[in-house]
Amino acid sequence: MEAILVTNLSKQYASGKKALDNLSLSVSTGEIFSLLGPNGAGKSTLINILTTFLKPTSGRVSILGHDVHTEQNSIRANISCVAQKVSIDNHLSLRENMLFQSRLYKLDSMTANKRMEILIATFGLKKYEKHKVTAYSGGIKRRLDVAMSMMSYPKILFLDEPTVGMDIESRKAMWEVVKTIKTEFGTTIFLTTHYLDEAEMLSDTVCIMDNGHELVQDTPEHLREHTHKNIVRINLDNPKRPQELITQISSLPFIKGIRQEQ
Repeated sequence: MEAILVTNLSKQYASGKKALDNLSLSVSTGEIFSLLGPNGAGKSTLINILTTFLKPTSGRVSILGHDVHTEQNSIRANISCVAQKVSIDNHLSLRENMLFQSRLYKLDSMTANKRMEILIATFGLKKYEKHKVTAYSGGIKRRLDVAMSMMSYPKILFLDEPTVGMDIESRKAMWEVVKTIKTEFGTTIFLTTHYLDEAEMLSDTVCIMDNGHELVQDTPEHLREHTHKNIVRINLDNPKRPQELITQISSLPFIKGIRQEQ
């Protein structure tokens, strides 16, 4: 059974903007699935629909065999979502944040404490227990946020841009956390990103989307085989007049598109 199955999904807002346009994709149970695309491609809209926060305009969505239109409670009982904005409470300690999350899922104290110990150890959070949450770096706060989301032991974990705004070392640390969730807990992971290296490093399957519809869905290896001859990455340290340089490169007749990464 597919963990997620999306068929001909569309979402049009009252303003007339069409965020999703006849989108179809599938996510296998136990895999890491990355949705790759620029800002405004429709990634967050899709996550909001998959997690039952937003109703689609048309199309079919099945999560673990449950219909997103009629079986929202069954879906919510089996998923967890980490949004772009960190949701920890700075007034609580690390353990208090995790226990608070366990109460939302109505876990008994014994189960909650057992899971908390496992997650703290697994995510390398033990050494941060004595520090105030307000003193945590952005990367550690994000790691705690993910640990909190795992207190329910969800079958599917949604991660919306999990490394946005992080430095490279914090990003790599988060990659290890994501891979550990898959190997240690067997969780299906659906993440959105606009980082090419992140999608390639983590994913069993990558879906590239733009303007609300999928462009291609395949393994990173197959995508690399078909595209590596056509993509060139240029790394520049402190370039002068970067926008002027981008304009000049874009004007070359053999350039199909250009994207600047921060």
